[in-house]
Amino acid sequence: MRNNKEVLKYCPNFYRIVNFDYASDDYITEKLVSIYEDYVFRIDVTNLEDIKTVGKIDKVLCKYIEDYAFRKEMRRELVEVRIKKSCTDILKAIVDSVIAIFTKYEEYTTRNIYISRWI
Repeated sequence: MRNNKEVLKYCPNFYRIVNFDYASDDYITEKLVSIYEDYVFRIDVTNLEDIKTVGKIDKVLCKYIEDYAFRKEMRRELVEVRIKKSCTDILKAIVDSVIAIFTKYEEYTTRNIYISRWI
């Protein structure tokens, strides 16, 4: 518990993500926020790889709560995520899968920008 403030230093969007108001029947968003909280407070602040990963998952979930198109894509992709039985750290595997979905989304998706003409 002593490292909470230090951990939150690497998660600038923590309170926006945790306090996100989602529908009561939105099971996927509820689980993503729960996984995010569990992962953030489980990391080792002396491990550089953990710090980078927590920064990435913070960015991904911020995008998830702000962008409806990404949220829709994430929900569709999360259904297909498979974790091997031999995996020792399931939480880390899920976080890595979420980050991989975001990376794929950024690489292959462009946003449609509509420019309206004012008369």
